[in-house]
Amino acid sequence: EVCSCNTLCPCWIGEDPDDGTCEAVIAYNISTGTIRGVDVSGLTLVGAALIPGNILEGNWREMVFVDDRASDEQMEAMVDCFTGKLGGPLGDLAQLVGELVGVERAKIDHSIVDGAGTLTVGDKIDCSMHPYRGPDGSVTTLNNSIFSTVPGSPAYVAQADHQRISIPEHGYEWELEGRNAVQSNWKIDYRGE
Repeated sequence: EVCSCNTLCPCWIGEDPDDGTCEAVIAYNISTGTIRGVDVSGLTLVGAALIPGNILEGNWREMVFVDDRASDEQMEAMVDCFTGKLGGPLGDLAQLVGELVGVERAKIDHSIVDGAGTLTVGDKIDCSMHPYRGPDGSVTTLNNSIFSTVPGSPAYVAQADHQRISIPEHGYEWELEGRNAVQSNWKIDYRGE
């Protein structure tokens, strides 16, 4: 995740965004997994969101990008899961989205090495981040926060070296340096109600 808030983004503890609104990109890279029996291992889904106030009040406007390597079946499974149609923790998160402005396939490159990461989505999104580290060299973590896109996992507090988002057709356009970034490993095992 990268966003327009300063580090650490107040949304994670349920406070209002630093500038009253939040412009965010949240990427989910699935190292291994299945959705409705469909293998989605190695694929990535990215959401670009405009959040018009406190994150917990919802009303997000979100644009979703799906890895262009996904088959039609994989894309449908991922979109259904991450837009809340299948319930569970991601269904809870999806309830905050007031308007899904579009879903597109895109070339997505995502890399995390020793806590430093990069994300590109075609020519629309380009981000890089590095983690904050404690005195012993370990990555600084945030645990048990009121809002988390990674339920049950610690979030690694980071700083976005840069974030450039250019999706003018949907009103998403910003370029920032030194703002909030958060990353995490996550695992969801949800088998329906």
